[in-house]
Amino acid sequence: MYAILESFNMSQKMKASIKKYNLPDRSSLLDMLQIIQDSHGYISEKSIADVSKLLSLPSAKIYGIASFYDQFRFTPYGKFHIKICDGTSCHISDSPVIIRELEKILKIKPNETTHDGKYSLETVTCLGACGKAAILSVNDKYYTEVIPEKLKELLDTLNVIEE
Repeated sequence: MYAILESFNMSQKMKASIKKYNLPDRSSLLDMLQIIQDSHGYISEKSIADVSKLLSLPSAKIYGIASFYDQFRFTPYGKFHIKICDGTSCHISDSPVIIRELEKILKIKPNETTHDGKYSLETVTCLGACGKAAILSVNDKYYTEVIPEKLKELLDTLNVIEE
């Protein structure tokens, strides 16, 4: 079964992980999808097709299972990945207003990436600094006590938004 792995356009690291954990059977589907996402940042149509061949499962079934879980993405993050917390502390500190402002500035909704691949936006339930709400991160660099009135200025100083 491992011989078929060599024909797939997967990184050697991913192939080695699949072999190491003895994954190529149907019960290991979620593990395989997690390895793919960890390696590439998302699960592509090509990856689903490869797993479909490897496990002899229809692509639609694999996609159906993967799309059930929030942890799996089917598009890559943008060059600038913005996460905004919408947990309780951030919510009462105007995160909904900040989210709407980000949507307006970036012209995308949460869990979308701009067409040029430059920006992606994601809402999360907690970024772990509730006492400093509202919180957002850009490429895992955290910014606390964000207020809607200063959002554009913050993004401009980060050189995230081009004029």
